[in-house]
Amino acid sequence: MQVKAKAKYIRIAPRKVRLVVDLVRGLPVKQAQHQLMFSQKRAAQPVLKALNSAVANAENNFGLNTQEFIITEAFVDEGPTLKRYMPRAFGRASTLRKRSSHITIVVGERAETASQSSKKEVKLPKKSVVAKKEEQAVEKKVAKKTTKKAESK
Repeated sequence: MQVKAKAKYIRIAPRKVRLVVDLVRGLPVKQAQHQLMFSQKRAAQPVLKALNSAVANAENNFGLNTQEFIITEAFVDEGPTLKRYMPRAFGRASTLRKRSSHITIVVGERAETASQSSKKEVKLPKKSVVAKKEEQAVEKKVAKKTTKKAESK
């Protein structure tokens, strides 16, 4: 089961928050929490708060064991932009755009445990003759390089 948490109207630009979210996407919850706690980025704090909220939602609302949970989805959407003006030369004004973010974190079970429960067998396509020949050629090149290195020593 997947559980979601959102942090809305965070006053950090989405581009900066995405850097932090990319660090933790796909990690186990405990490892992601440690990564965020020791990150120097300002965006790590709201991302950690959203992650903790998703874990708490799973435990309290659904009674799930979160020991084996990973971050299945994590993305950042753009929130509303505050437009402010700064005085410039010759009586002009330039726009300052103060951007905000909406952070969404989805935690769920590991893919391996979910795939084991369904127990569907996946058939892989057979390798073509061309692919086999290419694979053999690569193996021969690697073997030649290793023998040359061994001889030169």
